[in-house]
Amino acid sequence: MNDTEKLNISNIYLKLLNQQYFVAEELDYTNFNKRIPTLQALSTIGNSGISVFDLFKKEHIFYSPNFCTILGYSLQDIIDNGHHFFDNKIHPDDFIELMKNGITLLKLFYQFSSDEKSNYKLVNEYRVLNAENKYIRLLEQHQVLELDKYGNLWLTLSTIDISPNQDIEGKIKSQLLNFKTGEIVTFKEDSKPDKTIGIFLTQREKQILQMVKEGYLSKEISDKLAISLHTVNTHRQRLLSKLGANNSMEAVVFASKLGLV
Repeated sequence: MNDTEKLNISNIYLKLLNQQYFVAEELDYTNFNKRIPTLQALSTIGNSGISVFDLFKKEHIFYSPNFCTILGYSLQDIIDNGHHFFDNKIHPDDFIELMKNGITLLKLFYQFSSDEKSNYKLVNEYRVLNAENKYIRLLEQHQVLELDKYGNLWLTLSTIDISPNQDIEGKIKSQLLNFKTGEIVTFKEDSKPDKTIGIFLTQREKQILQMVKEGYLSKEISDKLAISLHTVNTHRQRLLSKLGANNSMEAVVFASKLGLV
């Protein structure tokens, strides 16, 4: 991956973040400020690096004191250089996969209800350069910390730890964990499963699922395909049934893994 590719995918991610509309004067940071002592205590007890990203400000608004020391850097390094300091330490191949996963995840999360958005945790394992200029594998977990009153993703919480798996040749691993059901959805796998498992999607179902993957809502799909909203929702329910998925997010992930979209 060259710098141009990295910039392009970063711009796509930023553009997607900007699709949310926030009312600045209605964002109350009081509750977050009250959480800070707890976040600091958790980072000390668990020896995990903790950060909070503000999707309104498009920046991190909290780092635990040990966030960078896990990798041998100082907190001042990231304060002086912003989150780009950490991003630039991520293995180039892993960075672009993380961004792709983030883009797909945001598109799908925008379709979720407020409750659904709070039910998931994204777990990534990837390679980062430490202060000794050696790649090590980190385990990073992301989850929603706060939604605004309109259900927008506002504050997200991240924790990082050294992964017990230190296979430096291994690729990025990503999974979605559903807090409510305990189900795990593999977001990215090194190899594709056998496609001949008896799942058949009609061309219309594939078309609708592809549009869901691209972030279109049911009403938008209805308008673009000139079919009723009821018909779109019927197709979506059939897709969930055929793919054994609980929601549209899982349906897209499963179908992508199977090479159906």
